[in-house]
Amino acid sequence: MEESKVYNKAYSFAITIVQLFQTLQDSKKEYILSKQLLKCGTSIGANISEANGAISPNDFSAKMSIAYKESLETKYWLSLLKDTNYIDSDTFERMYMSADEISKMLFAIIKTTRKF
Repeated sequence: MEESKVYNKAYSFAITIVQLFQTLQDSKKEYILSKQLLKCGTSIGANISEANGAISPNDFSAKMSIAYKESLETKYWLSLLKDTNYIDSDTFERMYMSADEISKMLFAIIKTTRKF
């Protein structure tokens, strides 16, 4: 099931987000941007989980859309953290690529469940 695959990727990504959040707080003393990243980066999987328990196709699509939007926001905060020198280019590339992969998967799921 495609949703399960994207859920697993989002869950693994959320773990990485939590670890990055801890590092940013402990070593960089960065508390604002990292908190925003933590919220949206972990929300992706939470919304996919809610979608998997949806009570209707519209409910499923709405939750997947929220997960997709959270993945886009995550990419924004990652870019901002890189451009303000809080994360290095390697960390950025790795995390941004993961977020982008999840975004593409979510968009494909949304596209197949909605009529545009």
